Amino acid sequence: MTVRVRKRGAHIGILTIDRPERRNALDLETLEDIYLAVSKADVRVLVVRGAGGHFSAGADLSGVEGAEFGQALNRVLLALRDAPYVTIAAVEGAALGAGTQLAVACDLRTATPTASFGIPAAKLGLMVDQWTVQRVATMAGQGIARAMLLAADTVPGTAAHRLGLVQRLCSVDEALHWADEIAQLAPLTIAGHKLMLNQLDRTLKPSDDVLAAHTKAWSSKDLAEGLAARKDRRTPHFTGE
Repeated sequence: MTVRVRKRGAHIGILTIDRPERRNALDLETLEDIYLAVSKADVRVLVVRGAGGHFSAGADLSGVEGAEFGQALNRVLLALRDAPYVTIAAVEGAALGAGTQLAVACDLRTATPTASFGIPAAKLGLMVDQWTVQRVATMAGQGIARAMLLAADTVPGTAAHRLGLVQRLCSVDEALHWADEIAQLAPLTIAGHKLMLNQLDRTLKPSDDVLAAHTKAWSSKDLAEGLAARKDRRTPHFTGE
């Protein structure tokens, strides 16, 4: 199993992504394990964290070439958003690419000062989905969203907290104490409030232009070059083809 789940008391679950040798990069097996854990959790609060000092370094690049990975990731993101309980991403270390997507899919986020958020898709030649763009821009603001998506900038935990992307700047242990506090609140009230908040966050339907751009990027020579350069540990040479 690439995911560990344990209970903390009667009402809190702790989901740990457990691939420390890969900085908890996400592959299809891990996404399936996360989805099943989120779907089956009988909790009031679920804390999502990573093993070995990192949240998740993003997609395991050996498996992102096909549409199957994107579909599996989207299913996990929506499961976290729509879960009838509170989800907290307790981020330390790297939360990059799909790691940032997991974090913003959760209701709340904590981060250590040295944590880092980023979506380095432009360094690889791929594209994220429109829901991710909408979520990051809504939570962090247009300026930071543009820096992350257009310049592949990373945002440290301290800045993420200042901007409101992260609600608490603290350790993972302190995030668990916050979960303890939330678990004592009225669960039906929280579930109702979450439904109303999610109705403010309905996904925009991608336009034909956006869908065409997404298809073009994912079938491009640049994506093949980006993945090859990453594997060879060299700087990619993108041509826009």
